[in-house]
Amino acid sequence: MMHGLAGKKAVVTGGTRGIGRAAVERLCAEGVQVAVMDCDSAGCAKLRAELPEVTVVAVDVSDADAVESAFTQITEVLGGLDILFNNAGISAPYPFLELPVASLRRTLAVDVEGVFYCAQAAARRMKGSGSGVIINMASVSGMLGMPGYADYNAAKAAVIALTRTLAIELAPALRVVCISPGYVLTAMQEAEYSPDDMAALNARIPLGRHADPTEIAALVAFLASNEAPFITGSNIVIDGGESAGGTASL
Repeated sequence: MMHGLAGKKAVVTGGTRGIGRAAVERLCAEGVQVAVMDCDSAGCAKLRAELPEVTVVAVDVSDADAVESAFTQITEVLGGLDILFNNAGISAPYPFLELPVASLRRTLAVDVEGVFYCAQAAARRMKGSGSGVIINMASVSGMLGMPGYADYNAAKAAVIALTRTLAIELAPALRVVCISPGYVLTAMQEAEYSPDDMAALNARIPLGRHADPTEIAALVAFLASNEAPFITGSNIVIDGGESAGGTASL
């Protein structure tokens, strides 16, 4: 158990599946009151049924007005806000020369604008209480040139830069960090790669496997807790050594 999490109030975006769902479960186990924002209506209904103690709001994070309304609703229910895990994101691979404008705009709207809107809404509420932690979801894709993911790579690089800026502007009251996972075994990942592709990817990772979502969730819990009071403005890489060799993993 992490020190100082019990009784805290958290929002997790994109929390109905994958890394987000793992983070919801971990935070709940730590005694945190959790609310989830997700655009997947069916996923929201499933989460409500399986974890009735979690407040669930269906919202598209790329809609600034909807985000503001959702944070108002959630903070009224929870009675405040201490933690934001800014996790919602999308990815749709295309070769650069074939990348549709609509896909580019949608990726940037969710993965950059959505992170911005949620961080801004959360920070405004946290500043009132004098403390809080914002954890943004980046990726090693924002650090390396991953072919086929020009829009996603650019979006995640923007999240890393945004995190550093917010950490400076919002200090000392708030801490802002981001995490950059490598390959994580989620439904989104499995949908994009064949079993042969997955095996080839694992062979290029020094630890020889994808991360489990619970391993990312453990890092989220640590960064949100009182165990990490001096960590802000950092991009924490959790990739099994994938980026240690620079371009070797490509």
